[in-house]
Amino acid sequence: MSQQCPLAVDPMIGDLAGETTQLRDAGPLTRIELLGVPAWTVTDHQIARQLLVDTRLVKDINSWSLWNSGTVTREWPLIGMIDAGRSMFTVDGPEHRRLRIKTTQALTPRRLEQIRPLIERFTAELLDDLAAAGAGGGVVDLKAVFAYPLPMRVISELMGVDRADHPMLLERWKAFFSLLTPQDERLAIIEDMIAYFTAMVRERVEHPTDDLTSAFIQADEGGEPLTEEEIEGNLRALIAAGHETTVSLIISAVRALLSHPDQLKKVRSGEIEWKQVIEETLRWDGPVIHLLMRFATEDITVGDTVIEQGEGVVMSYRAIGRDLAVHGEDADEFDVTRPTAHRNISFGYGPHICPGAALARLEAAIALPALFERFPDLDLAVPVEELHNLPVLTQNDIAALPVRLGAV
Repeated sequence: MSQQCPLAVDPMIGDLAGETTQLRDAGPLTRIELLGVPAWTVTDHQIARQLLVDTRLVKDINSWSLWNSGTVTREWPLIGMIDAGRSMFTVDGPEHRRLRIKTTQALTPRRLEQIRPLIERFTAELLDDLAAAGAGGGVVDLKAVFAYPLPMRVISELMGVDRADHPMLLERWKAFFSLLTPQDERLAIIEDMIAYFTAMVRERVEHPTDDLTSAFIQADEGGEPLTEEEIEGNLRALIAAGHETTVSLIISAVRALLSHPDQLKKVRSGEIEWKQVIEETLRWDGPVIHLLMRFATEDITVGDTVIEQGEGVVMSYRAIGRDLAVHGEDADEFDVTRPTAHRNISFGYGPHICPGAALARLEAAIALPALFERFPDLDLAVPVEELHNLPVLTQNDIAALPVRLGAV
């Protein structure tokens, strides 16, 4: 293992901008420490693309030397984000394709256009809730009332989750991702979620409907059906990933536009399309800070550096989005006119690219213009410097987005 002195990554996200710059400046492939555990991190766009399609880097935790040696155990606070059960997110190769295919089929461009009216209806309902919460000029938390529930409603509708369970699921995932949650409680949350989604799978076996859960259960002709464990793992992972990334995308875009009024003016005038806002937000302030973790099944040479067999590799997507070689010397600036914004890989790259990326973009493309059209005087209720990230090492998630709606 390399003796390079690792950079300690702050799990409490005390200085995200400073840490991002520090990681990027340390080099394209850098040693880091995650709560006492060493790993490599990638901060270079081209190297990330190279490694994300390298079959010698796998998701299987049993390829991690620190896990096999007992150095890392179930007591490590980040273990649930790596050893998350069997699903499309934790296997590779043919097994990954087998577990992923149903999700891919459910989220084709044609299928997404079919659910556009559903997203528009949920958006309108939540904008009404937002107006009621901010009536009289009071301060309202845009995240809690609008950005947080919208993606949960959409992904839950697709999967057949009862709306009455949304508050419970949101609170459980919030606690799971927070590093303030004791490890024994976080592990208990995992067990509760396994029980919840296993019961949901068994109910759909008895009473199938037209939703993604039922589609997971039904085997293709001549194909191998997914096991109960595999279906449950897919559902649990999709619910977590399907709402967290979209919440962050919406919140980050609103925060960026409200703190850059000159650029918001260009968007409102029609000079800049919302699609460009979304891509620049993904590049500059994307949903994922660090993605944990892939493991080398053999030594991998990257330039003058060797990732040794058994070592872990983290993709630091926030730093990758600030790659100066790709996005220019002003890569740390938010610029909706940036010509390279679409080159971001904030949803990943290669076989494991986020299957819900198109859905997240669609939700943002519906929610953002509807929000600013409904509330043209929308403004931050506190200075942008007072908006703080939650202590979630992997997710770019702020605690709240207090705003004033203006005339409604």
